[in-house]
Amino acid sequence: MLRGTAVAAVGLAVPMAGAAQARRRKGERLRVGIVGCGGKGWSGMEWAAEHGDIVALADIDLNNRLKAMEVHPHAASFLDYRDMFSAMAEDMDAVVISTPDHHHYPAAMLAMNAGLHVYGEKPLTRTIWEAREMGRLARAHRVATQMGNQSTAQTPMRQVAALIKKGTFGPAKEVHLWTDRAGGWWKQGAGRPEPKLPPKGIDFDLWLGPRPIRAYGDGYHPFAWRGFWDFGTGALGDMGCHIFNMPFMALDLRDPLAVQATTSGHNREMFPTWSIVKYNFGERKGRAELELHWYDGGKKPPADLAPGFEFGGNGVIVVCRDATIFSPNSDNNEFHLVGGAPLPSIEVEESPGHMAEFARAAMGGPPAVSNFPDYAAPLTETVLLGNLAIWADGPSLEWDARNMKVKGSDEYDALIRPTFERGWGP
Repeated sequence: MLRGTAVAAVGLAVPMAGAAQARRRKGERLRVGIVGCGGKGWSGMEWAAEHGDIVALADIDLNNRLKAMEVHPHAASFLDYRDMFSAMAEDMDAVVISTPDHHHYPAAMLAMNAGLHVYGEKPLTRTIWEAREMGRLARAHRVATQMGNQSTAQTPMRQVAALIKKGTFGPAKEVHLWTDRAGGWWKQGAGRPEPKLPPKGIDFDLWLGPRPIRAYGDGYHPFAWRGFWDFGTGALGDMGCHIFNMPFMALDLRDPLAVQATTSGHNREMFPTWSIVKYNFGERKGRAELELHWYDGGKKPPADLAPGFEFGGNGVIVVCRDATIFSPNSDNNEFHLVGGAPLPSIEVEESPGHMAEFARAAMGGPPAVSNFPDYAAPLTETVLLGNLAIWADGPSLEWDARNMKVKGSDEYDALIRPTFERGWGP
């Protein structure tokens, strides 16, 4: 049942870019490999199956693979996704990557170097350098790509972003974003868990992949890894690519000039229990300079920014000169003007659906909106820059976007560009 696990993973040649596109004849269904079958990977697999055939499965958790194989019994199954690419690259057109954040870049790098189209879950990567490199690889290999920030396909979001971008409400002055993910969904602010044996069926060494060796502990697999600096990106990284999405589309929030954070304090093992991050953006292509404020772990914006609205677990506020826009969730499907006036109407291109955009692009159609080079990688860079400020916890960090460097300091270099353990890197 578990085919492919004996194939040598490292050092084997894979087809050059474009090979998968050339192999697939016009009109055929996409042949899709799944990297990570549990959790969000399961829904990604279901969506992909609507547009193609699932031909390969890879997961370090035997239980996840067996469950997926019940639905897709003809798919080849692999413990190690490197084996999957070595054995199956010529038999796939695209992959869906839904792993912990620290595996996003290594898996997508192998896929794009093999000429495969890539759908990658958010955040695109764990670090800024990896995000920029993902955009570069996608452009160099001319593969279709998309990040899993599903609300990019929402018509209400596209309409509000277009209205703001058009200047309907006057210049944007400030943005406020918040989430409840830290604390309520997973723990942050604690230390390393007590060592213990991994559960049966889990290969924890492969789970660690490019990160330094450590003992297994409660909280790593399958979900709470998000709160650890070594594996995840905290509440900001996990939810930022959703909650930043509309203002990023509307205001082209790339390359902040500086970031600064206050937090509950942290031991640099886990992200803090709460944080507030301020981004300073300079003028860009006619858009005035502005500030963006991020809140997590129970912190929220001042209530007087949107009187009459309840600030729930997640939300977006964009303050413009002539109006304030409020959204009550992270789905970007509901927007209101503070004061109760109706939103003006505007025509936008409607999406066929988030995964449908990716499938269409992989079949030779137009790029998905949230493709890596033009949208997902710059958005992820902006989001992850806030984690440098969280690490610093106090000082304002000036950002040199061209060189991916905090001005005047080497302290953050390893957070910007990671090292890859045991041959997992480029």
